[in-house]
Amino acid sequence: MSVLRSRPVLRWLVPAAAGVVVIGGGAAVGTFAAEAEPSLPPRTAAQLLVDLQTSQLEGLSGTVVQRADLGLPPLVGLIPGNDLTTLLTGTHTLRVWYSGPDRQRVALLDTLGEQDVIRNGRDVWTWESRGNTARHRTLGDARTTGKPGHAATPSLPATPQEAADLALGAIDPSTEVSVGRSATVAGRDAYELVLQPRDSDSLVHQLRIAIDAKQHVPLRFEVLAKGSDQPAFEMAFTQVDYRHPDADQFAFNPPPGATVTEETEKTAEKPPAQAARGGNPQVRAVGEGWATVLVARLDETPGRAAAGAPAGAAPPADVSKLLGGLPAVSGDWGSGRLLTSKLFSVLLTDDGRVLAGAVTPERLYQVARG
Repeated sequence: MSVLRSRPVLRWLVPAAAGVVVIGGGAAVGTFAAEAEPSLPPRTAAQLLVDLQTSQLEGLSGTVVQRADLGLPPLVGLIPGNDLTTLLTGTHTLRVWYSGPDRQRVALLDTLGEQDVIRNGRDVWTWESRGNTARHRTLGDARTTGKPGHAATPSLPATPQEAADLALGAIDPSTEVSVGRSATVAGRDAYELVLQPRDSDSLVHQLRIAIDAKQHVPLRFEVLAKGSDQPAFEMAFTQVDYRHPDADQFAFNPPPGATVTEETEKTAEKPPAQAARGGNPQVRAVGEGWATVLVARLDETPGRAAAGAPAGAAPPADVSKLLGGLPAVSGDWGSGRLLTSKLFSVLLTDDGRVLAGAVTPERLYQVARG
């Protein structure tokens, strides 16, 4: 999460590139444990969309497993801190608690520690166990309403609910919406809503959202790349409980010896495409729907050290090694380096531009040409 706060270009480009804004090692991703298809009354795609939009949930807790196999090259490990690599590769486990829009908690668990985001009324805490550091801010009168599993600060999607909200925001005439097979997820019967891009430039084949048949809450979210029948990115509840969590889950007291930073409330960040179209000088969006490409300029020229970096900040990436490991490409648009994965492409041109999207390299070349 910290890499998105400290590097503006990455903060805007990474979520959009990782599967049309949704998009979040080793072994290839496989579907979660399959169970027999439940027999459910028929429902249309329109009815399932209404279910998602009108669901009202008072409480929830559970465990979410996220898996990603985007086919990223090993050289992305050259980025200091491995934050970007952590977000886009491997398997991650999260615990989530929800007790209305004013009480939410998400805990990312890994072998090296735990990271928590906690909202309790007007108090918002973030805590990282590895450095025993905590940040606190107090929300003003203007409060945002939350949904189950929604983190209290901007980040990549942490739960199927967050990912589903972002995916549903992408529905337009370029998207085919249908009903898939019924499923059992975390012991719950679920319908499956399928979103499929009609644009041939998109690398996304399908988005699949499993929806609790009774509670109408997204239980599983999958992104399939073109040419594959296995998810390149998926997150799903492995255990879910719809009772109100105990109030103690939202009461945070910094551990002994913790370094606590008090922050002032900041204006909520806009989604990448919205911010780009709203006049952000660093990023602009080209195109619509699934073929959208974000275009930015590098904050610094390659090899130049960052000036005025805050104390304790991660050192800049070895840009020469990073770029040198990417294949060189050229055309009537110019020349540069290309990073490709199953779900997104990034073009870094020699004249200092960065183009990214969940699209084919040919689409990036087309935009670079213009």
